[in-house]
Amino acid sequence: MEWIGVIRHGESNGNVAREAAESAGDDVIDIAERDADVRLSPAGEQQGRALGRWFASMPHEQWPDLVVASPYRRALDTAALALRGHPRMLVDERLRDRELGVLDLLTTHGVANRYPDEVVRKRRLGKFYYRPPGGESWADVLLRLRSLLRDLDGQRVLLFAHEITPFLLRYLLEGLPERDMLAYAHHSTVPNGSLTSWRREDGAWSLEREFESDHLIEHGAEPTETEDATTRSA
Repeated sequence: MEWIGVIRHGESNGNVAREAAESAGDDVIDIAERDADVRLSPAGEQQGRALGRWFASMPHEQWPDLVVASPYRRALDTAALALRGHPRMLVDERLRDRELGVLDLLTTHGVANRYPDEVVRKRRLGKFYYRPPGGESWADVLLRLRSLLRDLDGQRVLLFAHEITPFLLRYLLEGLPERDMLAYAHHSTVPNGSLTSWRREDGAWSLEREFESDHLIEHGAEPTETEDATTRSA
């Protein structure tokens, strides 16, 4: 690879429901379907179509030669809207969002209210290594992402994934230390539909774009900064 980018999926119904639940102080996020089946919100669909117009305006030689999407519906639909008909579009489960186990569908308040012992355990272990019962730690997600990177065979690779993915790629590609990566994630929100990318020069990866979303505005959609529970609540 000489270039790799990641686009966070468009705003999802789950993002909207989480924002509403957190704002209301509820324990549980009101989502009927499983996480893998959550669809894009109307704003998310607009963001996906704006991505499609953006790619359509580019010369084809600037397109990625390999596209890999998370199997979760919100990421798949964003990829399809952005690059429908791309000759090399793959789906890989190693790009899926972090699994939260017993903390699934709980807000920050809900976790503290229902699983206070887990809050204490997370504080002791640290966010990077804390694994909710039945779920994954950030380190677990890194392991499958590291495995995926080893298998990619394109020169320009574009991933369609989740809010957590750009943070973990900074750790993997740039060697950002755990403490710095978590501090960076704590103070950052990845806009839906935004692009983060890296270029390899002299064998080392350097950050090229960070959470860029101007392409959405230019092509008729508003960026949103709704957060995922996988990076915030657990």
